[in-house]
Amino acid sequence: MEKKLTQDPINLVKVVLFGPESTGKTTLSRHLARHYNTVWAPEFARNYLQKKWNNERKTCEAADLIPIAIGQIKLENKLAKKADKILICDTDLLETKVYSEEYYGGFVDEKLDKAAKENTYDLYLLTYIDTPWEEDDLRDRPEQRLAMFNAFENALKTHKKQYILLKGDKETRLKKAVKEIDKIVSKKKNLYFFSNNFDD
Repeated sequence: MEKKLTQDPINLVKVVLFGPESTGKTTLSRHLARHYNTVWAPEFARNYLQKKWNNERKTCEAADLIPIAIGQIKLENKLAKKADKILICDTDLLETKVYSEEYYGGFVDEKLDKAAKENTYDLYLLTYIDTPWEEDDLRDRPEQRLAMFNAFENALKTHKKQYILLKGDKETRLKKAVKEIDKIVSKKKNLYFFSNNFDD
C-alpha cells in the first residue's frame, strides 16, 4: 500500500468518530480525549479546505482527496506517538472514501480505496443526525443528511467494521462511547503484548 497512506504500527486502542458532517464528531472527540487524558487527531480536511475556500473560493474537488488522505494519516501517525493508551480520531480514510463515492459519482482513487480497507481501528463511533445542522463555508447538503448517514453506515457494514451507533445529547453519547471503549481496553489488557502499555 502507498506508504504515505499507511498507519505506523503502534500498540494503541484506536477509535474513530464516523458519520455525516455536523453530527457532533469533533465535540465528542474532544470530550473523549479529555476523559481518557489522551490526544485526538483532528480532521485534516477542515483546515485544508478552509484555506482553499479562503484563497480560491472553491470547495472540495476530486483532486483534493489524495492530499487530504495523506495529510490525515500523517497527522494520525504523529499524534499516535503522543497518545496515552488510546487515540481518538475525528475521521479516517474510510470516511474520505464515502465522500468520494457520494460526491463524485462513485469514483474512488485506487490508492485511497486500498488504504481505507487496510488501515485498522478498534471501534467506530457512528454519529446520528439528531443534532442541529450548523452551517459554515464548507458544509452542504443539509437536506440529504439521512441519505449521507445511510451511506456511512452501509460502508461500515460492507467493510465489516466494528461500530456502535450514537444518538441523543452529548452526555448520553459520551457515556455510551466510554462504556464501549472501556470494554476494548479491558480486553487488550488481557493480551500479553499490551500488558506493559496498560499497567498503571
